[in-house]
Amino acid sequence: MAEHDTQERAPDARRERDELLERLALSWFAEQRSRRRWGLFYRFLGVLVVLAVLSVYVPLFIEIPEVHVGRHTALVDVNGMIMDGMDASAERIVGGLQAAFEDDGTAAVVLRINSPGGSAVQSGYVYDEILRLREKYPKVPVYAVITDMGASGAYLMASAANAIYADRASLVGSIGVIMPGFGFVGAMEKLGVERRVLTAGAHKALLDPFSPIKEDERAYAQELLDTIHKQFIASVKAGRGDKLKDDPSLFSGLIWSGEEAVKLGLVDGLGSAESVAREVVGEKTLRDFSEHKGLLDQVMEEFGLVMANVLWRSAGANLMLQ
Repeated sequence: MAEHDTQERAPDARRERDELLERLALSWFAEQRSRRRWGLFYRFLGVLVVLAVLSVYVPLFIEIPEVHVGRHTALVDVNGMIMDGMDASAERIVGGLQAAFEDDGTAAVVLRINSPGGSAVQSGYVYDEILRLREKYPKVPVYAVITDMGASGAYLMASAANAIYADRASLVGSIGVIMPGFGFVGAMEKLGVERRVLTAGAHKALLDPFSPIKEDERAYAQELLDTIHKQFIASVKAGRGDKLKDDPSLFSGLIWSGEEAVKLGLVDGLGSAESVAREVVGEKTLRDFSEHKGLLDQVMEEFGLVMANVLWRSAGANLMLQ
């Protein structure tokens, strides 16, 4: 009898075990499906977060081109010191000008200037490129518009345009050349510091700020400045032609208000980029072709460039149209 009961319970035990195994298996599969669903959900959520972050920060570093249709007045900005590596470098200004002239919808180009000047070489590059583009695209006039300041090298650029406009309170002119520097000879004598410098070449330490200036080197530097000044004057005269008044003070390095500049022939009229586009060009829509640095580039480069410029200028080795 006991053996018979044991045989009857055996199938029931196997059935219960099989049912338990089946429930465990189903529970495991359900858990895996749930994990996969949540995993997909979290991955999808992660992608959304990344896209949201990129939508905020990518425009700071990458300029996304805009789509424009129809005729427009092209705008190229010149802001700040004109120097290689800066926002107002010849490379960036020329790049913007070329893109503006090459665009089929450009009716005219406005070079909007707010600069005290800078490198004679960089300014000359832009001047020459404006003349080249004017010759290549004779149906596309270029107008320079001076806002707060258009001085020295910045005015040289402007003089290559078909016409120049400014505000009545703009600062215009400063047609001259400067070689800034310092002399520390007296301070070194008081401190008991002896200057020791070895050169190969009699004038390799030209205008060394730690040594007394030599008269022959002063004369040489002045001759160099006069030569570049003459080049500057010739370029301005070539660009402005008979518009300039016969006044020797024009090339003395003085600066004038926009209102006075009109009387002297340095400027053709008063106006802004918007008014020139609307009233002179006849296409009030302004499209910006300026090449700008990304935020990261500005942060990485600004400090080093400023410090290098300070050291370069303090050594008296910089020719500036300022």
